[in-house]
Amino acid sequence: MEISPRRALGGALAGAGAATLWAAQQPLDQLVFRSRYDDVELLGKIATRGRAWPVAGLAMHAGNGAFFGAVYALARTRLPGPPVAQAISAAMAENFGFWPLGRLIDRFHPARAELEPLAGNRRALAQATWRHLLFGLALGALEARINGRIPSAERPATTGRHA
Repeated sequence: MEISPRRALGGALAGAGAATLWAAQQPLDQLVFRSRYDDVELLGKIATRGRAWPVAGLAMHAGNGAFFGAVYALARTRLPGPPVAQAISAAMAENFGFWPLGRLIDRFHPARAELEPLAGNRRALAQATWRHLLFGLALGALEARINGRIPSAERPATTGRHA
């Protein structure tokens, strides 16, 4: 796979934006799903137990989104389907692949007593699935828009179709 720094940067920007959207809508989905599960809190309270956990958590969440977006942008040209469907599929694979780690979070997270338990929590799983769907939609749309501007000489070869 050819690595294009511009494509990776575009994906990172899209991923950070999608992760920020995810974080901004969390208060609403907590009401809808009747679950206090909060990714920003989970991440922020790994970094600090002080008052700065929301800032730390948002920075870590946006950073995770940027990393995911960069990897997705580099891999996207090798995946079948339209960008939004590719991004949703990638986000769902991450969601269901990592969800079993909730048991470890429940057991070992430094703020585990303050967090919504995840193991066996169907509401939190539904909430996480919604969040990953939203992330995938935003990532796919943003990355295609940002990286659609890369000059064709820097774009990797397509699937072999000729215009």
